[in-house]
Amino acid sequence: MEMNNLALIKKTLQATSLRQEVIASNITNVNTDEYKRNQVDFESLLHDAKRGVSLNKTQPNHFGVGNINDLKPSVTKVTDTIVKENGNNVDLDIEMVNLSQNALHYQALISQLNSQYSRMATVISK
Repeated sequence: MEMNNLALIKKTLQATSLRQEVIASNITNVNTDEYKRNQVDFESLLHDAKRGVSLNKTQPNHFGVGNINDLKPSVTKVTDTIVKENGNNVDLDIEMVNLSQNALHYQALISQLNSQYSRMATVISK
């Protein structure tokens, strides 16, 4: 895997870590009056970057280095969902599912990153 892909994994790990913090905050505020849940968007940024013109591409399905370094996850407040009587729109069941899915995604990314570093160490040691 190229260094470019390592950068992509690291950026995705950062976004996944931020998502974990945001979900935890949503869960913490499940009973807070007027609280609106937040969410992290990173995947659509990746999709847009892949579709757009990028620098230093050697293959059509590769990202350019500039695009990866410029990707920043965004946190947005969700206001278009059903609200409870207290004005709060956090659904604890949904947040717990999101938390579990995100944790699994993070673990998979760590596994990929460790695998890539292991391969690099093998190549370097030969």
